[in-house]
Amino acid sequence: MPTIALIGAGSMVFAKKLVGDVLSFPELADSEIRLMDVDDHRLSKTARVAEAMVENEGLDATVRATTDRREALDGADYVLNMINVGGEEPFENEIRIPEKYGVKQAIGDTVGPGGVFRALRTIPTMLDIARDMEDLCPDALFMNYTNPMSILCQVLFEATDVETVGLCHSVPHTAEAIADYLGVPEDELDYWVAGVNHVAWFLELERDGEDLYPALREAMEDEDVYRQDTVRFEMLKHFGAFVTESSHHVSEYVPYFRTDEATIEAMHGEGYAERMPTATYLEGWTARSDARDDPRIDVELDDVGVERSEEYASRVIHSMETDTPRRFNLNVPNETGAIANLPEDACVEVPCLVDGTGVRPCSVGELPTELAAFDRKHVAVYRLAVEAALENDRDKLHRAVKLDPLTSAACTLDEIHEMTEELLDANEAYLPSFA
Repeated sequence: MPTIALIGAGSMVFAKKLVGDVLSFPELADSEIRLMDVDDHRLSKTARVAEAMVENEGLDATVRATTDRREALDGADYVLNMINVGGEEPFENEIRIPEKYGVKQAIGDTVGPGGVFRALRTIPTMLDIARDMEDLCPDALFMNYTNPMSILCQVLFEATDVETVGLCHSVPHTAEAIADYLGVPEDELDYWVAGVNHVAWFLELERDGEDLYPALREAMEDEDVYRQDTVRFEMLKHFGAFVTESSHHVSEYVPYFRTDEATIEAMHGEGYAERMPTATYLEGWTARSDARDDPRIDVELDDVGVERSEEYASRVIHSMETDTPRRFNLNVPNETGAIANLPEDACVEVPCLVDGTGVRPCSVGELPTELAAFDRKHVAVYRLAVEAALENDRDKLHRAVKLDPLTSAACTLDEIHEMTEELLDANEAYLPSFA
């Protein structure tokens, strides 16, 4: 009977999905599920839904809810992290201030000025969680869903003794999209993917031993297919591989697509810029936040059941508990040289074998030179952001933002410096160590 703690469980929709995933496995259906959040109102909604799932399905699982993090972590076997630190105000600052300087972030939670500043306000809490785990559940596996994925995982790799993996659904979502473009069943795709989070690459793409890249290149010549994923198809056309994050999101990881509207229109046709707007995640998050504060539960508790989603967490737990071998793309330290031409201290997203012995990253050798170059740019930003946070180093923070590909394409160095100072001033309450 594993004990599974969900930290940040006030995010009801996602927490409900993860609880349902766990309970969908008969071998895990007697688990103790501990739900923790600092917001008692939102936490209580999640707890009521989770309890209804257990009752409706007649399971032996136990659901406990608490606002005390140490109580949730005490003796846990697995810890799933989905916290959000700071709320709406800093998030809006991280999007709107760069926007004034021409840095038009699509999402802004993993990369760019938004990703760096989100990391700075999240890292202290992540370290607090890790310290509690070192004290209360030192053998637990910490599975992180919170963004910015690479920076936060790298901090935990370096500054704590907690075994940490980062989980992201971009690889299976990309496989689903590719299967749709090719008109083949997703479960018939074989692929080998590696890189860094959101900039990982389909190095191999096959079906029954046949290379599917020629078919994918042919498919993108169809205008209707191309328009569904313009940025990723442009990256495939020019750099030879399909990347693992959606066109909208990955457009802010590279310098080519979000800085000159005239060029964008000429390349992609009228209306393309409007289909890649700034701040879509902020606006959606704000709307969802309002819904979370509604005292009503927007699902019928009598109808709540157990379903299994595409998320990895429950499968990782099941593999470790039952010694069932599976392979997932996880975010792990590159200390074993999984990607030979990226730094050993980087956080990389690579295939990992998981079974009763734990998580074992696979070696993928070297990435093609051009693909590794994209990833190294972000690894450098993440390294500086980690050092800035751990050392309270303002200069390293400035340099991290100045190295960001989109920011450096949109602004001069002096403009980036001014923008970073404005972000520091606006978010002073959330970044006391930099005050």
